[in-house]
Amino acid sequence: MIKKELKSNIKSFIICLVLLISVFLLVYLIYPFVITDENMATMNELLQAFPEEVLKAFNMDLASIDTAYGWLKSEGFMFVLLGIGIFSSILGINIVFKEEQDKTIEYLASLPIKRSKIMTKKIFVSVFYIISLIWIFTLFNFIALLISCEFNQKEFFLLSLSPLLIGLPFFFFNLFISTLVKRDKKVLGLSLGLVFIFYIVSMLSEISDKVEFLKYFSLYTLADTRNIIANCEINIWCILISIISSVIFASLSYIFYNKKELL
Repeated sequence: MIKKELKSNIKSFIICLVLLISVFLLVYLIYPFVITDENMATMNELLQAFPEEVLKAFNMDLASIDTAYGWLKSEGFMFVLLGIGIFSSILGINIVFKEEQDKTIEYLASLPIKRSKIMTKKIFVSVFYIISLIWIFTLFNFIALLISCEFNQKEFFLLSLSPLLIGLPFFFFNLFISTLVKRDKKVLGLSLGLVFIFYIVSMLSEISDKVEFLKYFSLYTLADTRNIIANCEINIWCILISIISSVIFASLSYIFYNKKELL
């Protein structure tokens, strides 16, 4: 069954990995030619015209984009977090829906195996793909940065770990949703919509102190990128909340999957 799950999710894994690597490879290739001293001076003047809140939303108040690593810490990493959030959500929402769509749910229900074991194997494969995506992409970035420019390796590896703090909660939250409702294409759209809503809420919370409280309503806050860039450490509370929320949604998924009408 694990082989079947690996095979059924390999396509989305490869697509997401290729998209991420393609975008960043393009940046690494053109950055030395685009960011010249003259262009950088012009860009700095342009950035000074932006409100401080906007720069803060993209971490540009903490990181200069004069190198590829500076871009990665600011705009680039926002793209990474969004990509991991989307990939994790798709895995989570499809973990049960795919069986219903492929009409294999009846076969699974007829096997002399507990539903909890079926769920465990599906979760194992999905978490494996999430971790693999982050690990391979981290390795690619590390090699590319070694060639491109100097960078803080400890800060880089902490930043590279941070997508896991939002990837797992996104996965288990959507897994829980998939155990509550019947297969419906609208559910996938709603799931992806929530990813973008959480992302926008996180961005808005950085723009103004008046809406800073919104960060407590977004899973993207758990990535803690600003604290990593500023202090080169991950807030222990972000780690704990990520783990606790994942465990809660995973437990609820087991409970509702055991009660779900599969046929």
